[in-house]
Amino acid sequence: MTATKTIDTVQETLRVATALHQRGELQQAEQAYRQIIAVHPGHFKALCSLSLLRAQQGSQEDAVAMLRRASVVAGDEAESHLLVGDLFARIGRSELSVEQYGRAVALDPAHSGAQHHLANALHRLGQIDAAILAYRETIALDPNNAAAHHNLGLALHRMGKFSEAIAHFRQALAIMPELAQAHASLGNAHRAMGEPDAAINHYRRALAIAPRSPEVHSNLGAVLHEIGDEDAAIASYQSALVIAPNFAQAHYNLAGLLQARGQLAAAVAHYARAVEIAPNFAEAHNNLGNALHKLQRVDEAIEHYKQAVALKPKYIAAHHNLGIALQTAGRSDEAIAQYQAALAIAPTNVGILNDLAAACLVAGRLEDAAKVYEKATALAPENMNIALNFARARPFRIGDPRLTQLEALAARDASLGDDDRIALHFALGKAFGDIAQPARSFEHLLVANQLKRRQIEYDERGTFELFYRVCKTATPDLLRAKAGAGNDSPAPIFIVGMPRSGTTLIEQILASHPQVHGAGEIGDLSQVVSELSGRPDVATPYPEILGIVSAAALTKLGSAYVERITKLAPRAARIVDKMPANFAFIGLIHLALPNARIIHARRDAVDTCLSCFSLLFSDDQPYTYDLVELGRYYRAYDAVMRHWQSALPEDRILEVRYEDVVADLEGQTRRILAHCGLGWHAGCLAFHRTRRPIHTASAIQVRQPLYGDSVGRARMYGTLLHPLLQELGPDTTCLDAAR
Repeated sequence: MTATKTIDTVQETLRVATALHQRGELQQAEQAYRQIIAVHPGHFKALCSLSLLRAQQGSQEDAVAMLRRASVVAGDEAESHLLVGDLFARIGRSELSVEQYGRAVALDPAHSGAQHHLANALHRLGQIDAAILAYRETIALDPNNAAAHHNLGLALHRMGKFSEAIAHFRQALAIMPELAQAHASLGNAHRAMGEPDAAINHYRRALAIAPRSPEVHSNLGAVLHEIGDEDAAIASYQSALVIAPNFAQAHYNLAGLLQARGQLAAAVAHYARAVEIAPNFAEAHNNLGNALHKLQRVDEAIEHYKQAVALKPKYIAAHHNLGIALQTAGRSDEAIAQYQAALAIAPTNVGILNDLAAACLVAGRLEDAAKVYEKATALAPENMNIALNFARARPFRIGDPRLTQLEALAARDASLGDDDRIALHFALGKAFGDIAQPARSFEHLLVANQLKRRQIEYDERGTFELFYRVCKTATPDLLRAKAGAGNDSPAPIFIVGMPRSGTTLIEQILASHPQVHGAGEIGDLSQVVSELSGRPDVATPYPEILGIVSAAALTKLGSAYVERITKLAPRAARIVDKMPANFAFIGLIHLALPNARIIHARRDAVDTCLSCFSLLFSDDQPYTYDLVELGRYYRAYDAVMRHWQSALPEDRILEVRYEDVVADLEGQTRRILAHCGLGWHAGCLAFHRTRRPIHTASAIQVRQPLYGDSVGRARMYGTLLHPLLQELGPDTTCLDAAR
C-alpha cells in the first residue's frame, strides 16, 4: 500500500472514530482510535481523542497516559502543547495543564493565548500570586484582551485588592462594553468594599445584558437584603430560582432572609432544598440546624449540625451551635465535648468559653465551670455577661480581686451600654451580698433592676385580670361537676410556686429517686392548653374554656400532655414538671390529669421576693424588677394558691415549705415521696450527688449539701426592703384591683 493510501486510510479511520465518539458509541470509537495508534503510535490527534474518550469511560489513569504520550509527540510545537494543556484541564487535571501551558510559553514567549491559559490554570489551582503575574504578562502582550483584564480582576479580588480589581473590570468593559460578567464582577467588588449602591447598579447592568444569570440575580438579592430592601431581595432570589430551580446558593440566601423575618417554616424548606441539591453545603446544614432549633425541632437540628462539622471539621460556629442544641436536649456531656472541639480551633473565643462554663454548671461540674469563667474573664475582663455568670458560679470573699475589678468598671459605668450596666450592677449586688455588706449590695441591685425594668414591657393589669378570671371561673362547683374525666396516668408530678421558692430543691430530691425523672421547667402544659384554646372550632380562651370543655376534650388534653412528657423518659414511673407558673393551671391539671401529683413550693415571702430581685433572669419574669410590682405579684400569686387550696380536695396539693426542708430534710422528703406514691429511697437525702442536667439559677445550690444560710436572708437588708414589705402587707390581695 502506498504512503498516500495509508494516510487516506488513517484519515478515514479518524473521521469514522470521531463520528462514533460524537454519537456516544464509545467502544467502537475506542477500537478505531486504537487501530490508528497501532499503526502510528505517535498519531497526535488519535492520542488526544482517545484520552478524552478514556476519561469519559472513567479511566483517568489511561487518559493521563495518552496525553503524556501526546506531549512527547508535540515536541517543539507550542500550539500542540497548548492543546494538550487544554485537554488536561478538561479532564480535571489542572496541575498537569500548568506544565503544558508553561512549555507552550517557553517555546513561544510572545504567545498571549498560552500565557492566558497558564494564568487561568494557576488561578484554578489557587496559586493566585503566580496567576496574577501571568495575567499581567498576557495583558502586556495583548492589551485589548478583555477576558484577561476581567480574569486578572477576579484574581486581585481573591487577594482582597478590590480597588485594583475594579480598575481591571472597568478596563475589560472599556474594551467590551457588553461583557456582562465584568459588570457582575464589579458588583461583587463594590459589595465587598461596602458600596451597596454601586454594587446594585452593576448587577442591574449585568442583568440588562444577560437577564438569565441566576448567580447575578442571587447576588443582587444579597445586597438588597443587606440594605434592608427585603421584598426586592426576595424577588431577586425568586428570579434566580425561576431560571435555575436547583441553584443551591439562591435557596440558601432566600432561606437566610426568611429566617431573619421569622418565617422559620419557609426558611427550613429552602435550607432543606439547598442541602438536597448540594449535600456537602456545610453552611446550609448549619443554618438549617439554626432554623430547626428555633422551631424546637432540636433532634433534627442536632443531625444537621453534625453533618456540618463532618463536612468541615474546623467549622467553629457549627461546633458551637451543636453544643447549644445538645445542651437544649439535656445532653450536657456531649455539649461540653462540642464546645471543647470549638475551643481547640479558637481557644480565645469567649462566647464559647461562656457557654462551656454554663454547660459545666448544668452538668454539676462546678469547679470546672469556675475555672472556665476565670479563663474567660482573663481574656475579656470587661465582658459583663461573663463577669455576672462567674459571680454566680463562685461566691465572693473579702479581698476578692474580681470585686476590685468590678468596682473600677462601676466608676465609669456611664460609658457602658445598658445591658453591660445591668449585668455589672447585678454582679456587684451579688458580690456585696456575699461579703455581708447589705447596704452596698442593695444600692447596686436597685440600679440593676431599674435599668432592666426600663427594657421590658409588663402588663400588670392583664396579669392580675387573668388570675382573677382563673379564680372566678374555676369554682369549687365547676371543678366538682367536671371531675371524672381526663387521662389517669400517675406519671406527672407538678411543682409550682414562685421562682426562687425551692422548686429546684424539691425536684432534685425527687429526681434522686430511681423511679423519677426530673424534666425541669418545661412548657408542655401551657403548650397543650394553647393548642386546645387555639383550635379553629374553639373560640373560648383559658380559663373560660373550663366552663365549656367536654370530658372527651379534657381526656385528650391530658393524654397529649402525658404523651409529650413520656418521650422525655419512657421508663420513668414519675416525671417532674417544675414550671413554677403552672400554678395558674392547677384546676385544669386536676381535671385533665386526676392522678397527677401537685406540690406547692412555699418559702418566706420576703426571702422569695428578695431572691427574685437579686437575680437577672434568663427567661421572662417581668414582674421581678420593681419591688412594688414584685410585692403585688406575690400577693396575687398567693391569692390564687389560696383559692386552689379551698376549691380542691384537701389532699390534692401538698404544700412544702423551704424552711421546713432545711430544718428536717428526712421528714419532709418522706412527706414528698408519700404524696407522690413513691417508696422510701435514702438516696433522696443525698440529692446533691445526683448527676442530672439542671438549667435553673439554683443549679449551684442543689449540688451542695443542704444549708440554712438563705433562710431569713432578707433580714440582713432590714428597712431597705420597705417598699416591698409595705406592698406585701399583712394578709391582703391585689386581685380586687383587677375587678
